Amino acid sequence: MRDKLQIIYIPAVLTLIMLVAGYTFLHWLIFIELELFSLKKMILDFGIPITLAGLVAWIYIRPKLKILDLEISTGSMIEFCTMLVWVGMTFPMVIAQEYIQTATGKLTELSSINEINNYDETKYYSLENYYVDKNSIGIHHDYEVVTTKSSSNLHMRIYVALPIYKTTDDISLKSPIGWLGHEYKKTISNRLSQEQKEAEYKEFTKDSQLDFNDRDFSKFTYFDRLGNSKEFDGFNNAIRANKNFNATDVILVGVNEPYSARNGNKLFWIFGSSLISSIVWLIMILIPSYNPRELNRVKAGKPDREAQQDLKDFLGYITFKDGYVITPLILYGIVLMFLIMTFGGYGFFSFKGPDLIKFGANYSPMTKNGDWWRLITCVFLHGGIMHLILNISGLVFISLILEPFLGHIKYLLLYLIAGIIASLTSLWWHDTTLSIGASGAIFGLYGAFLSLFLTKSIPDEVGGFFLTFSLIFVGLNLLFGLAEGIDNAAHIGGLLSGFLIGLYYAMIIWIGRPNSESTAANN
Repeated sequence: MRDKLQIIYIPAVLTLIMLVAGYTFLHWLIFIELELFSLKKMILDFGIPITLAGLVAWIYIRPKLKILDLEISTGSMIEFCTMLVWVGMTFPMVIAQEYIQTATGKLTELSSINEINNYDETKYYSLENYYVDKNSIGIHHDYEVVTTKSSSNLHMRIYVALPIYKTTDDISLKSPIGWLGHEYKKTISNRLSQEQKEAEYKEFTKDSQLDFNDRDFSKFTYFDRLGNSKEFDGFNNAIRANKNFNATDVILVGVNEPYSARNGNKLFWIFGSSLISSIVWLIMILIPSYNPRELNRVKAGKPDREAQQDLKDFLGYITFKDGYVITPLILYGIVLMFLIMTFGGYGFFSFKGPDLIKFGANYSPMTKNGDWWRLITCVFLHGGIMHLILNISGLVFISLILEPFLGHIKYLLLYLIAGIIASLTSLWWHDTTLSIGASGAIFGLYGAFLSLFLTKSIPDEVGGFFLTFSLIFVGLNLLFGLAEGIDNAAHIGGLLSGFLIGLYYAMIIWIGRPNSESTAANN
């Protein structure tokens, strides 16, 4: 028991404390106190904590878990235990970021909104006199699809921006210095039919309108000034929708509770979630027995050769080597586009349609109107982190056999042509579509592999293992593609085009084989 505590438990708990305290302090120092630069709230509060916790869990804690005998009849539990560590470290970090922002937020008392630019910017404000004009509002409708392998949800939001004046007399005198933001939101399944979605949307807008008509916007205790966030962008889009006004950096959200209650129970949940994580980890290590070989290795201070090999294998997927050049370039391209959009503040878990169009999505009205370059640029865009990870996994697996077998040029042409045909199929199948993702091109790779394997161009002893995974990959993706929000037309177009290109490559291979054999015989 002592070995489990010393090798796994105590390092995990200490790491949790250092992550929560260390990152929260840096967040406060760099982004709140010194304001050295700005990042989107989603990145600061979720993206960075999840990434840091994941790196620690998989690189630092996972090798230590190997001293436990985690083998069961269906495989190893080490990945599940690593996920428990990852999740257990993430939740306290995320809650701590919310807490540090509210706890350090200062309240500035103003007699009216006209004074807001006379003071240093703070997070909270109180207004002694103000008038909210409900007759000159701006409205922005926003839709966001969040899709995983098991679910697909459509998030509907209505951002309403209302001008704030000192008194009603100021309405005719000048444009508002500040705006009040109010958000309505509803989530429905993206697997509903188009008619059902439209009915849900009509009900949502009707309920929102009724609430807006009855809501009193003149009795707020204080206001929360929005920073660099998705909500800030949504309200600014609403302001722009009102042609009489320009975008602003002063957007306030009304709060109807005492300023002293702004932190809620966040501090309790930082410690509470940390305690829960620590208890779960303790139970997790108490149940399994030891793995004697790994325990002796750790005690002797020997390196984890399996972990070193895993790192070597991972680096092998993303670095250039003989016969493997194009795939890393493709990976760099799609990851680079994801990072540009993420750090540009467009999202992390998902991206909005208008932003994807801006970066080159295959949006049929624009593509058919002359933006044909979108047929290929859309292949390097993804809808969010899960979409990216799933496509990278599928690409890396099939590339291990296909790129070395075909060679760089044939492999690159296959990928690009299949991607373009997949995009064209999507345009042909849908009246109006917004299509993104490398899946169409990746389906082309799997289609080519299947035709090369079936024509015996790839030997059975080499391709047999890949065949099983390929059939599962293609079958499951086509099945999930039956759901709303997934472009199965692009999948099918990529698969069929890749299969045909693979047949062409197979023909070249078989035509070339007799010449090679005769040459070998003469030699």
